[in-house]
Amino acid sequence: MLLKYKVDYEKIAMGLLSFIPDLDDVGHLKAEIQWYQTETGRQLFLWKNATGDIAGVVGVEQNKDYLIVRHLSLSPSDRDEGNSFTILNELAQLYPNYKLMGTIATSPLIGKWEQRHKKDEFSGLNG
Repeated sequence: MLLKYKVDYEKIAMGLLSFIPDLDDVGHLKAEIQWYQTETGRQLFLWKNATGDIAGVVGVEQNKDYLIVRHLSLSPSDRDEGNSFTILNELAQLYPNYKLMGTIATSPLIGKWEQRHKKDEFSGLNG
């Protein structure tokens, strides 16, 4: 379940974002969170796992026809492709009129998700 970022979640968001190699500096982390809060079309979401714990964070930038997934990080115990795909599925539901795209870092995951997503849609139509 995706939750919109609130200042109350700053430490949790910073902890989850710190798992991203480029964001291991506290100053850089705070700047990234500030960037999501102050810039139009940018949103940070926290993700709750099946047990209700906040276990992931995803940052997106909304453009005219697409949504760029800038950051996606999960806690070590929840770090698997299935959970990442769940987050991407939820983003696709929140932004149904936008194509999900990635950065250099997130594009491989988005590509795998798209292949599975299209395969699942095809199976649903023929099943």
